[in-house]
Amino acid sequence: MTIFKKEMKQGLMSLGIWTVATAFMVVICVVLFPEMKGQMEDVTDLFANMGGFTAAFGMDRVSFGDMMGFYAVECGNILGIGGGFYAAFLGISILASEEKDRTAEFLLSHPVSRIRVLSEKLMAVIVQILIFNLVVVISSALSIRGIGESVDWEIFALLHLAFFVLQLELGCICFGISAFLKRGGLGIGLGLAMVFYFVNIIYNISDDLSFMKYLTPYAYAEASSIVADAKLNLPLMGIGIAVGIIGAAVGYIQYSRKDIAA
Repeated sequence: MTIFKKEMKQGLMSLGIWTVATAFMVVICVVLFPEMKGQMEDVTDLFANMGGFTAAFGMDRVSFGDMMGFYAVECGNILGIGGGFYAAFLGISILASEEKDRTAEFLLSHPVSRIRVLSEKLMAVIVQILIFNLVVVISSALSIRGIGESVDWEIFALLHLAFFVLQLELGCICFGISAFLKRGGLGIGLGLAMVFYFVNIIYNISDDLSFMKYLTPYAYAEASSIVADAKLNLPLMGIGIAVGIIGAAVGYIQYSRKDIAA
C-alpha cells in the first residue's frame, strides 16, 4: 500500500482546500436560510415566471421557502460544481503526473506491477472523494440541525448519494483519460466537468433536447428533481456507474501497454 499512502499524503493539501472550501460555502448557505426564509416565497414566485432560466437550475420544481428546496438549488449547485470539479481534478492528474514530474520511470523500475500501481492510485482517488463527501455531509447535517430546521433525512441522504456517484463517475472517466496523457491535463479534466455541467443546463431548458440527459452525469444528480420526486433516477445512475467502470477499465488497458516517457 506504499503507493496508496504516497498518493494520499501528496493529495492531502488539495483535499483539505477543496473540502473546507466546499463545506464552508454549503454551511454559509444553510446558516443564511433562517434570515431569508420570510422572503423566499416571493422569490419562488419571481423565479417561477422566468422561463428557461428557472428550468435551467430546477427552480421550477421546488420551493425556496422550504429548507430542502432551498438546499437543493443553492447548495446543490455548490456540491455539483465543487465536488464534480474536484473529482475531475483528482482523476485527470493521478496518472499523468508521474510522467509530467518524471517519476514514472523510477516508480515502474521497482518490483511492482502496473496493475498494482493503477489499483492503488485509483483507490486513492476513491478514498479522497469519500473523505470529501463525508466531511461535507456531516458539516451540512450539523448546520441544518444548528439552525433548528427539519428536513427529510432520507431525501437528504439520496441527494448526497447521487453527488457521490457523480463524483466517482467523473473521477473514473478522468482516470481513464489520464492514462493517455504524458504531460498532465488539468485543463482537460476541469473542462470536461464544465461541459457536463452545462450540457445538463441545456437539457433542462429544452424538452427537445431530452436525449442529452444520457450525455451528462449531472442529469441523475439534479438536486431539485431528487427533492421533488423523493427518489433517484436509477436508470440514469446505472448508466453513469457503467460509464465510470468503463472509464477506469480503459485506463487500466491503456496504461498497462503504454510506453512510459522518461
